[in-house]
This record gives sequence, structure tokens and C-alpha cells, in this order.
Amino acid sequence: MSELATPTPGPAHGLVQGRSVIVTAAAGTGIGFAAAQRFAAEGARLTISDRHERRLTEAADRIESEFGTRPLTIVCDVTDQQQIDDLMDGAVAAYGAVDVLVNNAGLGGTASVTDMTDDQWNSVLDVTLTSTFRATRSVLRHMVPRRAGVIINNASVIGWRAQAGQAHYAAAKAGVMALTRCSALDVAEHGIRINAVSPSIAMHAHLAKVTSDELLGQLSAREAFGRAAEPWEIANVMVFLASDYSSYMTGEVVSVSSQHA
Repeated sequence: MSELATPTPGPAHGLVQGRSVIVTAAAGTGIGFAAAQRFAAEGARLTISDRHERRLTEAADRIESEFGTRPLTIVCDVTDQQQIDDLMDGAVAAYGAVDVLVNNAGLGGTASVTDMTDDQWNSVLDVTLTSTFRATRSVLRHMVPRRAGVIINNASVIGWRAQAGQAHYAAAKAGVMALTRCSALDVAEHGIRINAVSPSIAMHAHLAKVTSDELLGQLSAREAFGRAAEPWEIANVMVFLASDYSSYMTGEVVSVSSQHA
């Protein structure tokens, strides 16, 4: 299949104008930073977090230079419940509420189950799945009393399909999907919506650095358009799920790929 031309990002429409939005793992070049950019473009009062302080500051600098408003930055290790609680409390202190939480943090790796250690398994599950639970539980302390809020989780098509060497990551992402569906029912009575996006391959500088060209080519060739997604294409779906255009959607996992089957 030949690769099709990549589209360009469309204009902003103020879809989350004035809403307080937190994006975790937002430093760097991947989906988290692209989401932060898109939410800033759409008028959010933005909080970005990451455990890498220098890269977090650099991300804030870029967003400020592009959109004229500097996001609140809070260093946060998502494996630490206290730091997660401090993140939520900090956003509330700055903006009065948390309207949207994007749980973007995740950790990958490649290992066969025949060789995988407990540490490899536990670290991927902790960062990718358990941190999503921790942050969801924490932000709901603020959302439930207000009877309003949206949570968007970053899952993956690998939660649906098999790939060698990815048992820990696939299990974690399948868990994110299940957490999304079940927690959405837990809080529907409070008017809170919880959905997830499920991307396949989104090309960015870090991924290109840690993944072989051969594997990237294979994964891209499987896609319907013959190319990897751009991170902003995933971010667009996140913004849609945060907006009033998705007001009747909850407990859904939206595939941003043709590889979900």
C-alpha cells in the first residue's frame, strides 16, 4: 500500500474555551505534548505535568510561544499517589476546578514472557494502568461534588490485538480499556464522562529514536492510510471527547487506527 499525504492540523474552534484541563506526561514530543498544544489552541486553561522538570519547562515555553499563554506546570511522578493528589490540588488552586483530565502517562518495553522479570511487568503495569486508576480516583474527589467533569484515558490498539514481546504493555492497555468502561458507569450518576482513545502508531521523535526503522515500517504499512498517525491527530480526538460534541459518550474506547480488529 502506498503512503498517503499527511493532512495538516485544522483551525481551532474554541471547543474547550475557559475549561481547566490537566494533561499528564505532557513533556517531550509525543501524544501528551500534542494534546497539550491542541487544548491550548482550543482555549483551555491548561495544566501540564511530567516527572522530567527540565522537559516540562521546555514544553511550557513552546506552548507559551505558540499560543501566548503559559500553562501551569506541576512536576508529577504518576507512580506516587501524593504527587498525583498534589497535581489535582494545584490545578484546583490555580483555576478553581478540574474540568478535564487526560491520563496520558504510559511505559512500554519489549520482552518475551519467557524472560520477563517481575520488575519489568510491575513497572509497565504501574505506570500505564495503576497510575490511570490513581489519577482517576484523585480527580474524582473534585469532580463528584461538582457533578461535572470529563476524563480521557490513553489506551492502545494493542489492548485488542496480540503482538510478540508486548504481554505486559498489552495487559496494561487492555486494563485501561476495562477501567474506562467500569469507572464510567461508577460516576455516570454524577454527570461525569470517562472515555478513552486507542491509537496504534503515532510518529514522533522519541519513538523514531527507540524503535527500528524496520518495525516502524511494518506497523505503518498495516494502517489503512499506509502511514503512522501524527500525534496531533490523536490529540484531535481527545479534544472532541472533552468537548460538548461528545456529551452522550461515556465508557467508550475510540480507535484512532484501522488495526483494532
